[in-house]
Amino acid sequence: MNTSDSFTAICHSLLREELSAIETYTQAIDKFEDNSGDSVLERIREDHEVSSEALRDLIGKSGGDDVTSSGPWGTFAKSVAGLTSLFGESPALAILQQGELHGIAEYEKALDDNNLNESLRWLIGDELLPALRDHLIDLDRCKSMII
Repeated sequence: MNTSDSFTAICHSLLREELSAIETYTQAIDKFEDNSGDSVLERIREDHEVSSEALRDLIGKSGGDDVTSSGPWGTFAKSVAGLTSLFGESPALAILQQGELHGIAEYEKALDDNNLNESLRWLIGDELLPALRDHLIDLDRCKSMII
């Protein structure tokens, strides 16, 4: 795989992650009963929307094709919605945290790739990864308000 193909594959994978996160947060927001965490979840979803647009911009600038579906990651959104209905908001927040941890791991893995161009390396290191770490803190705060 050449550098350009590797860059596109990494961007597509990360974009699918972001699209899945948007779907997941949308489902979670719809299932929360008392709106206690809605504003935080809505802000986090908006962060993922901004991240997906930034990745789309990089893909477009490199001449790559857009990704419009979360692919297999989209099933994660459905599981969060179902668990919220069955077990309540606190377990759903724990699942959202796991999703954020998975995203962090994927971004860190991408940073380890030698084929990563400087634009994407900067975007991940300075924008996307710090946002996910902040999301973990915000989700912890939401959990402490619900428990």
